[in-house]
Amino acid sequence: MLLQLDIKNYAIIQSVSVSFSDNLNVITGETGAGKSILLSALSLILGVRAGKGTLKDKKNKVIIEGTFSLPHQEGIRQFFTTHELDYAEETILRREINPSGKSRAFINDTPVNLKQLATFASFLVDLHQQFDTLQLGQSQYQLRLLDLLSGQKEQLENYQQQFKKYTSYKTHYQSLTEQVAESTKERDYLQFLLEELEEADFKEEELEELNQELQIQNNTEKLKQNLNGATALLEENESSVISQLRMIQNQLSSLSDYHKALPSIMERLSSTQIELQDLSNELEQINETIEYDEERITFIQDRLNIGYKLLKKHQLRTTEDLLNLQASIKEKLNQVAHLDSEIEEVKEKSEKQLKKVQKLATTLTHNREKQITPFVTDLEALLKQVGMPNARIKVELTKARLSDSGQDDISFGFDANKSGEFLPISKVASGGEFSRLMLCIKSQIAHATTLPTLIFDEIESGISGEAAKQVGILLGGLAQNHQVICISHQPLVAAKATTHFQVVKSEKQGVVTSEIHPLSKKERIRIIAGMLSGDQPTEAALTNAKEMIK
Repeated sequence: MLLQLDIKNYAIIQSVSVSFSDNLNVITGETGAGKSILLSALSLILGVRAGKGTLKDKKNKVIIEGTFSLPHQEGIRQFFTTHELDYAEETILRREINPSGKSRAFINDTPVNLKQLATFASFLVDLHQQFDTLQLGQSQYQLRLLDLLSGQKEQLENYQQQFKKYTSYKTHYQSLTEQVAESTKERDYLQFLLEELEEADFKEEELEELNQELQIQNNTEKLKQNLNGATALLEENESSVISQLRMIQNQLSSLSDYHKALPSIMERLSSTQIELQDLSNELEQINETIEYDEERITFIQDRLNIGYKLLKKHQLRTTEDLLNLQASIKEKLNQVAHLDSEIEEVKEKSEKQLKKVQKLATTLTHNREKQITPFVTDLEALLKQVGMPNARIKVELTKARLSDSGQDDISFGFDANKSGEFLPISKVASGGEFSRLMLCIKSQIAHATTLPTLIFDEIESGISGEAAKQVGILLGGLAQNHQVICISHQPLVAAKATTHFQVVKSEKQGVVTSEIHPLSKKERIRIIAGMLSGDQPTEAALTNAKEMIK
């Protein structure tokens, strides 16, 4: 509920502070006095962008503050949590516009952007102005009307949760399908590469070992010649190294008793002889393993050619690189194969969820269809009550693609004069007709909506007499469960007010300003009488005004 509205330096308003009651607040005043400026200022703290010419004093900034008593709604609590704002049962929305035109918005002194401000304000206020046909012309709003009247809020929320789950499956399935399509071409190429590597069937370090073996095969004669020479030098002739060591040992053996260092030297000579003998044996064994094999050379060269070709193709260097590539390709192919099984699983879940959603959507449609006849009957009766006896409404549901609102398309047709031709409301309803239509609709759904504050701007335009009286009655009925703020020119509407405000424009020292004042009972009688008979109300008008207020 809007408790207080404070406006400074806006248009022709220098400074205004208004405290509203929680029932029916009616604002009256002469044309041009500034009534609509109040709503324009209010719309700024509801998230509407500021237009040009908003500053009265070009040296100072515009400040508009609205103090709201918050309803107990989970959505409001969630908003404060989501945007990390401090919750207060009395919350202040503030908008500032600097002389440069720069605008800032605040919720409880915390800066917010306009989108956040508008989102929060949507929990608090429903502002309806003349010729504002957009909302009622939207199919989402029209479906919401039927859902509110049929009391299927929980069913709709459940449907929307299940539909969201279905769209998630569907999106996942489409993503997997695209991945499979993209990988189909790559899969064939990867399979070819894998088969090529598997056919080569290289073992760890095979290319490196084959390259070394080829070096041996290509140098067999030289290796055997040098190995034979080395063996001969070590032990095969009388002048060999081992033979010379034996001779040294023999010469020193007879002297070992004469010097204490000689036994140690003799032992070292013996170890050296044994080590050289082992070296000679190993060289001989190596020599025996070396044998020129032309077929083996051909095999090695073929294997190396295959390996070098693959290394060059994939820009690699070692056998290990090739084996790692082979493992990587195999993993990619396994992932593609897994996609095939995953896509089938997701497809099955999606189809199952679709059936569930379609069933819930059918229930929504059924409940909406049941509500159409009583909705139209009641609405036409209310329209007759507010001075539109010939108005007819036609509501049609047609099947549509599934969306988050169900599987229905809806159309509201309007016929103002029983012509039998129903056209979209936005094309045939005048501003006054449309305003009364919206009032009647909101009267129907008042019990089901959680919006605490409803605002109407000249909703009774173009009517008088009994019709205006009935508009006042409907507004009074809405005010039983909602705070209603209404700008009006009609005395019959003003008479229904719980709190009556008068907007007055005056000129002081050549400066035009607009002010708003709450009226006492005596002042109300005078103002309403003036609305009936002119600036100088007659006794009859005063008496009539008293009766109207009673």
